This record gives sequence, C-alpha cells and structure tokens, in this order.
Amino acid sequence: MKTSIFCFSDYGSLISEKLCSLLGLEKNCIHRRVDEEMGVLFEENDALIFIGACGIAVRAIAPYIKSKTTDPAVVVIDDRGKYVIPILSGHIGGANRLAQQIAQLLGAAAVITTATDCAGKFSCDAWAVQNDCAISSMEAAKKVSSAILKRDIPVISDSELPSCLPQGLVPGEKGEIGIYIGIHEKVPFKTTLQLIPRVLVLGIGCRKGTLKEHLLSAVRKVLADNNLDIRAVGRIASIDVKMGEAGLLSLAKELGAEISFYTAAELNSAEGDFEESAFVKNTVGTDNVCERSAALAGGKLIVKKTVLDSVTIAVSEKEWEMKF
Repeated sequence: MKTSIFCFSDYGSLISEKLCSLLGLEKNCIHRRVDEEMGVLFEENDALIFIGACGIAVRAIAPYIKSKTTDPAVVVIDDRGKYVIPILSGHIGGANRLAQQIAQLLGAAAVITTATDCAGKFSCDAWAVQNDCAISSMEAAKKVSSAILKRDIPVISDSELPSCLPQGLVPGEKGEIGIYIGIHEKVPFKTTLQLIPRVLVLGIGCRKGTLKEHLLSAVRKVLADNNLDIRAVGRIASIDVKMGEAGLLSLAKELGAEISFYTAAELNSAEGDFEESAFVKNTVGTDNVCERSAALAGGKLIVKKTVLDSVTIAVSEKEWEMKF
C-alpha cells in the first residue's frame, strides 16, 4: 500500500520511524505536520496514518472525503502507541485490517468500531476486497450489513459453500434479501447483493486500430450471450503485436482489468483443443490468438472463439473456491 504518515511530537516521530521499518516503508513518507498538499496525498495514497489526536486527522481529511469505495484507509495512533483506530474506509479501504496489523506490530490495541465486526458478523464489503470480488451495489451491501445484525442472511454461490460459514450467513436460495457469489447474471433474492469474483479472462484478437467502443460492444454481447457478468473480468490477454493497440489498453482500463500479452511462441505452447486458422497463422505466427491467450492467462476455457466483425473473443475462468 502506498502510505503517508503524519506525526506531531517527539514520541510520534519515534513511532513513525519504527512503523517505516516494520512496514517496509521509505522514511520520506513521513510528514511532521499536516501537509498543505493533503488533497494530493489523500488522492494518491492507499493509506494515511496519523500519530496524534483523532481530531487532527478528522479536520485534515474532512474536505477531501468522497466515497467509501474510493477513499484511502485512514488510521490514527496515539503518540504513545497504545491504541490504533481506523477512522475511514475500514472495510473496502482496508483500514480495519491495517489497524490490526499495526497493533500487532506495536503491541497496541486495535479499536474497531464497525458494527458487523463488533458483532462478530460477516462483513460483506471487507470480504469482497480481500477476495478480489466486485460489489454489485453499495446500497445492497449496506442493506445486507444492516440486516445481518438482526438475523441470518442466506447465501448462494457458484462454488461449493464450505460446511462452516461465518456468523450471520446460512445456505439459501430464496428470500427477501441475500448474497449471491459468482460470475453469472443471477439475482435469486428480492434484494440481491452480488459479490463477483474477478476470475474471467478475455482472450481477444482484433484488427489494427479497433476502437475501444467496438471492443466493449463485442465483449458485452459475448458475455451476455453466455450469461456472464462483465464485472467478473479480471484480465485481458492477447498477442504481443497488439501491445500498442490503444483500443485494447483503453478497454482494460474501462473494465479495471489487468492485461497480458504473449509472443506467438508462448501462445503456441498453450495446451488444449483450439480452433485453427491458417490465415491467422500466416499473419502472426499462431493459429488462434483469442483461445490460446485466454487459456494461457487463465484456467478452463468456457467460451470458445466467437467472431464479431473484426474482433475475436474467447473466455476462460480461473479456478476459485469459497474461503471465509
């Protein structure tokens, strides 16, 4: 995590230097006053650690708070190192987890105040972040978090559920409110929180200069035709001659996906039964770009080569399992 530390006393300076050593941070991340560039630091950092009074931290960050889905983790430590308090983005930003890590390193007490954690119940948004899942709706997540404090919530998954579930969850396929964990477009409950593992890989081949909008339209159609959720896409893969394709790079950014490029030799080494094209082989040195790249970057090929105008798409699914 990219981190900035703020300290305001001699004791605070000692703790900040100790944290740099324990967390593997560079000492230039330490600020000995509330920096005039707080807005920039708030935007650029994954975590802000204040060593001092909570009030200082609250006043410093207040003008820049936007959303629990984008704000950095903010943690406060008293300048004697007794207490570690997450004050912003406890779940999605990881402040609770960071506070617990720091408390363990310093021999301090982590003061966690989020309701589900205090009640020992399943925290859907924290779990989603830890397991690289997209959250379908923060409004649905809020409703689930509220409901789970009062009663058990049903959960259904594409993957087999473990026999022992976290407190607040029970297996179930219907009800007023519940959680679906999987990669398909599925809403089994009246209010359904979808937690979507980002385990799909799109193998893509395209003509030079294909626009992002054209690629995105093709991707949406292929996924919709196979009842796959576009939010489950975690990676795009193609051949290395496409490394400079602005459309592909923009598509990856639009989907928040990683992107991988492989040489023809690497693609030819992929194991599996792939559709062959003599034209593609003569052009780029491998008989199939989309299927081979999807297989090489992911796991099981679940959508074979699909051709839409100048775009070829295949989809693979990385192996995943339910863990709590």
